[in-house]
Amino acid sequence: MPQTLGIIGSGMIGTAVAGLAVAAGLDVVVSNSRGPETLAGLVAELGERARAATPAQAARAGDLVVAAVPLKAYERLPAAELAGKTVIDAMNHYPDRDGRFAELEAGGLTSSALVQRHLAGARVVKAFATIDFLHLGTLARPAGAADRSALPVAGDDADAKAEVVRLLDLLGYDAVDAGTLADSGCLAPGSPAHVQPYMGERPEGLSPEEAHRWFLASPGVPVSAARVKELIDAGH
Repeated sequence: MPQTLGIIGSGMIGTAVAGLAVAAGLDVVVSNSRGPETLAGLVAELGERARAATPAQAARAGDLVVAAVPLKAYERLPAAELAGKTVIDAMNHYPDRDGRFAELEAGGLTSSALVQRHLAGARVVKAFATIDFLHLGTLARPAGAADRSALPVAGDDADAKAEVVRLLDLLGYDAVDAGTLADSGCLAPGSPAHVQPYMGERPEGLSPEEAHRWFLASPGVPVSAARVKELIDAGH
């Protein structure tokens, strides 16, 4: 099992993964594009198992590394430092935020395949990209719990996927194999397996403010491995 998890990106998903990792007894090295000094508050909140670094330092330090930056910044991931590593791609393509990628729109590549091309020396595995940050924390359960949820993983390297499955188990989740990086389009925003199943059905007729309050108050809905498999299949 990994002893240190490197995290590149200190947004909502990166922060949620860091919290789960610390709770599971891992050391965490968190980083962002703005510099370690901007992470003092997060590190203080996470406790003594956490420290701040640059993305390159986090890449070198991590036994496994989570990439959780906006997809538009994927080419800033430190490819040299990530060579030889298993990199968990927690990123999604949101055109309104990230802009358009001709290759993605043409259907020739998935976003994770694009990341793998940039990180040619690394082993990229798609995970953490199909659940929102809030319920990633609230739905984590010990192994064997009746209401344990599962998350999909996709990747081209079987050993790397196995590493990520072990990490998910440690952090409180079962895993479902969603195939290769070329198959990972079935996990993209708008797909049946993406985010909504873990949130549950939002009441109709809510204002944006009410919808936000509902989201923050919702404990989430456990999604079993069997159900995740059904949702993946529905997305192909």
